[in-house]
Amino acid sequence: MRRMNWSGRSRSMVAAGVMAGLMLMVPTHASAMGKKKKKPVDLSANPLADVASKQPDKELYDKAMLAIKKGRFDQARLDLQTLLNTYPDSEYQMRAKLAVGDSWFKEGGTAALAQAEAEYEDFITFFPQTPEAAEAQMKVGDIYYMQMEKPDRDFTNAQNAEREYRAMINQFPDSPLVPKAKQKLREVQEVLAEREFLIGQYYESRENWAGALARLQTVADSYPLYSKSDQLWILIGDSYAGEAQQVRASAALPAAVRERLNQIYLDKAAAAYDHVITRYPMAQHVEDARDRLIAMNRPIPEPTQAEIAANDAEERSRQPMRFTDKTLGVLKHGPTVVEAAHVGEPTLESPQRVIAPEITHENQQIFMQAFKAEQPGAAGATTTAAKGAAPAATSQGADQPAAAPLEFEKVPQGNGGTGIGASIVNAPNGDASPAAGASAPPRTTDPNAVVQPVQNSTTTLPAAEAPTEAPSQVNDIHPGQVPAQPVVNQATNGKKKKVKAPKADLGAESSSKKKKKKGLSKLNPF
Repeated sequence: MRRMNWSGRSRSMVAAGVMAGLMLMVPTHASAMGKKKKKPVDLSANPLADVASKQPDKELYDKAMLAIKKGRFDQARLDLQTLLNTYPDSEYQMRAKLAVGDSWFKEGGTAALAQAEAEYEDFITFFPQTPEAAEAQMKVGDIYYMQMEKPDRDFTNAQNAEREYRAMINQFPDSPLVPKAKQKLREVQEVLAEREFLIGQYYESRENWAGALARLQTVADSYPLYSKSDQLWILIGDSYAGEAQQVRASAALPAAVRERLNQIYLDKAAAAYDHVITRYPMAQHVEDARDRLIAMNRPIPEPTQAEIAANDAEERSRQPMRFTDKTLGVLKHGPTVVEAAHVGEPTLESPQRVIAPEITHENQQIFMQAFKAEQPGAAGATTTAAKGAAPAATSQGADQPAAAPLEFEKVPQGNGGTGIGASIVNAPNGDASPAAGASAPPRTTDPNAVVQPVQNSTTTLPAAEAPTEAPSQVNDIHPGQVPAQPVVNQATNGKKKKVKAPKADLGAESSSKKKKKKGLSKLNPF
């Protein structure tokens, strides 16, 4: 029995040891299977994080970058400033200087972004030939890009962003950030073009042709990648057509000048419609341009295959405006730029702006040339008159009236004569008026003549008679005369007797009332 107890105990002990070993091995295997891989290092947050170094300046730099990542910007700037002051010869000086600007940039806010711009400009001044200088210049453009307003608001930040992105592309053409800068520049120019387009559209709706053409032509020259360029050029053509209509309605202009000006403005309108068809053949409003050319009886141009392919690539690169984009555009602070093109070269050097006084001066030059072309003896002037037309105007002007056929002359005055008469230069009967100073021959009056000649009259009018003296009034009282007293009837006790007027004989007057019949007349029904 004892042997059996010992053997059973030994077996139980061996089994317990095996189980303990298995239990120790399971967690070890599970930990080996569940081991996670190391995350890749974000070099954009810390470009030097993978550098294995235990130097104190490297430790300060890593500590500052970790603080920026966690949002402790004041602590990060303190560590970076310590690095810059303590280790002036450190190889981390350049990156630490750029990181100070990044801390202000990520902090955000108007004051912080202004401080970030100053730090980036300082960096470009101290390290102009380094690759990080392009990054700093790109960040300056991003500062203004983040603060852009909608097209109908203040556009100062959009103009500054355009300037900074252009500077980055021109100064650092070999930087890997150039494609990103070009896309940002396209979006900024989309906002600026939209602003000018809305103003030009407003002027065009108010028939202010000079103001409309100035704004629209500026957009056409500066921003050819604008998403509404086809509609823009149609408005330019409509503005010129409006000027032509205004010229046709002006009755003060001579007919020849009016026709010449009308033709000039219609040619400009047709050129604008042609540009829509050849430059933007795949755009939305190209059919409107064709309809306008057909209405003007002008030929319709055909775009080339290269022009069709280029415009098709532009239109395909644009993102359509969705309902969510419109909703977010109302809620967010900045503009919506989803319709900006993603292909094509943005304008790096803007031409000079077109202003309204220049358009007005151009119109004045066109008017002067049209008037000079219609002057007598000028090239292109009309020399033949239509059959039955009025005789040519004198040098005083084409719109001056012809001389009157009547001449007024003074007639010799007699005693009391009026001294003014009229004579017909060429009477229908063929008689001509005598020369001045010559004695007029006696004229024979033709009874069949339409206009009788006016003879010089020397008859003296009789002297005016003096008016007869008015009779003296009957009721006048002369001096020393006593006025007559009214006669008073004694029977009326001193009262005046009222005299009655005699009654009128009403029988003699006609009356509409039927008189009564008397005697046998009553039997007469008539």
